Amino acid sequence: MRKPASKLKGTVGGLYRTEGKGFVTTSVETLELGFEGIAGDEHGGPTRRTGGREPWYPRGTEIRNERQLSILSAAELGEVARDLDIPELLPEWIGANLVLDGIPRLSHLPPRTLLFFESGVTLKVDGDNGPCRLSGRSIAAHHPGREDIEFSFVRAAKHKRGLVAWVEKPGRLSQGEAFEARLPEQWIYDPA
Repeated sequence: MRKPASKLKGTVGGLYRTEGKGFVTTSVETLELGFEGIAGDEHGGPTRRTGGREPWYPRGTEIRNERQLSILSAAELGEVARDLDIPELLPEWIGANLVLDGIPRLSHLPPRTLLFFESGVTLKVDGDNGPCRLSGRSIAAHHPGREDIEFSFVRAAKHKRGLVAWVEKPGRLSQGEAFEARLPEQWIYDPA
């Protein structure tokens, strides 16, 4: 059954960016976003190289970067931590750029959802972010003796790993800022 277009409200619970190489991020108070995403960030740029997520292209093929930003939910991170039987799962460990609060089942927002921030920034959701072993390995590094997390994270975080998005309208995001998610008419997302 089709659901009409709808709106949800939330706030920015955390902002993060990479420092140097690698995908692990560091907490910041503000993020400057351009059409390339976060300038100098590991996932920034108007294009990117393909990997295992795009088996229809040879690895390393240059394509549009629809994965400029990784968006997570603190509630979903808590669920994944419980499923992994660990005390916490910090967003930095798995390369978060934004943690958003107030949206139930954030990872289930459909593609084409627009996130309008009070600063004027607009992000366009490309879709859910499939969990990978690289993230699992990063989490395991914070829990000595739990090498199993590298593989179990992929199962535990399925449909709870957040979203990937790209910058539709640039600007500066700030910690605690309000936003509105505008969902297109769709048949996928159910907040219940």
